[in-house]
Amino acid sequence: MDFSYSDTQQMVAQTAREFAERNIRPYVMQWDETQEFPVEVFRKAGELGFMGILVPEQYGGSALNYHDYITIVDELSQVDPSIGLSVAAHNSLCTNHILCFGNEEQKSKWLPKLASGEWIGAWGITEHNSGSDSGAMATTAVKDGNEWVLNGSKNFITHGKSGDIAVVITRTGEKGDKHGITAFAIERGTKGFLSGKKEDKLGMRASETAEMIFQDCRISDANRLGEVGEGFIQAMKILDGGRISIGALALGIARGAYLASVKYAKERTQFGKRLFDHQAIAFKLADMATEIEAAELLLHKAASQIDRKERVTLSGAMAKMYASEVCVKAATEAIQIHGAYGYTKDFPVEKFFRDSKLCTIGEGTTEIQKIVISRQIDKQ
Repeated sequence: MDFSYSDTQQMVAQTAREFAERNIRPYVMQWDETQEFPVEVFRKAGELGFMGILVPEQYGGSALNYHDYITIVDELSQVDPSIGLSVAAHNSLCTNHILCFGNEEQKSKWLPKLASGEWIGAWGITEHNSGSDSGAMATTAVKDGNEWVLNGSKNFITHGKSGDIAVVITRTGEKGDKHGITAFAIERGTKGFLSGKKEDKLGMRASETAEMIFQDCRISDANRLGEVGEGFIQAMKILDGGRISIGALALGIARGAYLASVKYAKERTQFGKRLFDHQAIAFKLADMATEIEAAELLLHKAASQIDRKERVTLSGAMAKMYASEVCVKAATEAIQIHGAYGYTKDFPVEKFFRDSKLCTIGEGTTEIQKIVISRQIDKQ
């Protein structure tokens, strides 16, 4: 195995790092305090190809691979996980769903706008009463001639208010029937497609999370993605790749917290010597460095499999679960290393601490990942 970064990875890492330092770092706490969703940053990211990372060039994308994708999300998340989250959700969920399951007309129509950053994408499966149990969703789509009428709501949706287009997973059959679920793409401005409550969150505050509401929302059958009844199967495949995205986000958070802690430990003195020279602190950093390395290797193993078109249900779940738990631990230890200063907003680890917890919840909780992993083990 070759564990070195490719020339492309090195290039995209440097580009993402410079982009984050120039366009994100100066505004991190401003956006966090106000919960501003900085749309213009994503337009600029689109100019660099960060909004269509996996999209083929024929649709205006960057045509990069999952290793490059992890690298970009990691670099952005080291500066502001909120921006890393939005880039990940846009790429791996909405855009990737259309790329994987849209027909040629749909891909030609929507992907160029998404890949350029002209449009922001949303993806909706979660509802008020069906989070992990997505098969119990209540949002329905009923066929009426050559149209479908949608009723219901989705919540905790990234870009649920500002997204220009949303891929929505709906029930077209009986509740609980995994073959009674269908996916549709719905453009903002469609009559009956409304935005609801925007969540006031603990962390990831610059990444918009809001409710999407459908009230007798009529769309053409041309907006259907794939066959009727295939929506749940599509969604599970999309989430396999999405778990790698959240793992990359978690990796960036962990690395950001670790790097801030190393810097602080080398600068701060107590009892006449650097914090770094106290074994209690040095050992915390040693554990953080090792666990971050392990998380990165798990993620890139999953990336290599998905790039080879292999199934990543097991490796993706492992990578997501481990990386997300590592990031929470790293952020917690970073606060401890900083002491009282870590509890203030004057140092970046306070925000990493708040942002980290989402990674163990979004796109499948740690508990759901363990279910996925154990079921895959049982099949071996």
